[in-house]
Amino acid sequence: MSSASSRRAAGIAALAAEVHACRRCPRLVAWREAEAADPPKRYRGQDYWARPVSGFGDPAARILIVGLAPAAHGANRTGRMFTGDRSGEWLYAALHRAGLANQATFERVDDGLRLRDTYITAVVRCAPPANKPTPVERDNCLPYLERELELLDRARVVVALGKFGWDGFLKAAASIGVATPRPKPRFGHGAEASIDDRLTLLGCFHPSQQNTFTGKLTVPMIDAVFARAKELAARSR
Repeated sequence: MSSASSRRAAGIAALAAEVHACRRCPRLVAWREAEAADPPKRYRGQDYWARPVSGFGDPAARILIVGLAPAAHGANRTGRMFTGDRSGEWLYAALHRAGLANQATFERVDDGLRLRDTYITAVVRCAPPANKPTPVERDNCLPYLERELELLDRARVVVALGKFGWDGFLKAAASIGVATPRPKPRFGHGAEASIDDRLTLLGCFHPSQQNTFTGKLTVPMIDAVFARAKELAARSR
């Protein structure tokens, strides 16, 4: 492993330890722990992670995926981003089809899933009630995303899953001195924005059930986004 790779891996591991211990937002701490203490029947008897969830993937990734927050009975249960819920089924299946994941199945942190040239994170690291963090909760969490952006220095493409991920990434990037466009680029599925002549921001509807069950997001639509992400990332070799 090169010195740069070792530095990234060590930095990400140190950041993950900080994330896992975070208790900055009393409402989110109470919610994530309450949901773990009284889970749905299908998850009764399972040990819940019930802590903030760190990013996951390849420290040398050129593709960064930014979501909203862990799901109460998904990542809040399993401890890994987009693992254990329907959104993850869509996301990891798409990554596998794109050659960015070694398998489409995902169940728990030790299931053998590995990402290729891809790293997954979120704007908020605790499961929020109704999937709606407050602006204060978002801002409490943004420093973690800011540090990931600094550590993941090979990233060339950012795929924002939903408007919250789009806006959160732009806010975090601006906070660390990245030149972001003005006026702020508008989110949309398939939208593209050039960031600081180094990154391209791509928009993708979030693979939530309200989008996938209604047909707002289809398999060809999500596959097109990751095909474009791979195309852009390949130009940076």
